[in-house]
Amino acid sequence: MSFSDIFKSSFLENVTSVSLLDMALVLVLSFALGLFIFFVYKKTYAGVMYSSSFGVTLVALTMISTLVILAVTSNVVLSLGMVGALSIVRFRSAIKEPLDIAFLFWSIAAGIVLAAGMIPLAVMGSVLIGVILLIFANRKADVDPYIVVIRCADRKSEKKALDFLDENTKRMVVKSKTVQKGCIEINAEIRLPNDDTEFVNDLAELPGVESAVLVSYNGDYMG
Repeated sequence: MSFSDIFKSSFLENVTSVSLLDMALVLVLSFALGLFIFFVYKKTYAGVMYSSSFGVTLVALTMISTLVILAVTSNVVLSLGMVGALSIVRFRSAIKEPLDIAFLFWSIAAGIVLAAGMIPLAVMGSVLIGVILLIFANRKADVDPYIVVIRCADRKSEKKALDFLDENTKRMVVKSKTVQKGCIEINAEIRLPNDDTEFVNDLAELPGVESAVLVSYNGDYMG
């Protein structure tokens, strides 16, 4: 080995493996797709607390995936090392909304496809996915469900309350019932024929009914 070989580095040989034009084009497109994914996420979000940081994460994740795949496609040896490096990464953040998982995979897939040079597939696929999510995620049921929590003094008042609900609602299903001495608590899912909730006042005034609470409900029951 000569003295000049000491200063030779294979790292410097990879500097020109990806042209500046390719890097600029791919990163700009990934940023644009990330913004589109962020826009769709913001429009379709139906949770309680909107997290703007998750939306920014979608943009960053698209660009990061593009950056990683662009480096992998330019060097076969690097791709093998990248697989081992990424296999030790663990994420501990809990995903509360199932739809958020779809947005995460969408961001990663868009970045991978874009970096692989399949620009039409990445753009058209993202547009189609975005349109489908905008149509179906914002689609609401014809009748919104509600949960009614009733506290009754005895069985007689319980029967009167359930009969009252059956007469004044479109659909009524008892979800749970808790019985204690001198108190019966019932949780029932109801569907209203309209947006009028005045019937709750009449329900609370029935003899033996101690309280009646109406809560908007948009989740799913298991079982």
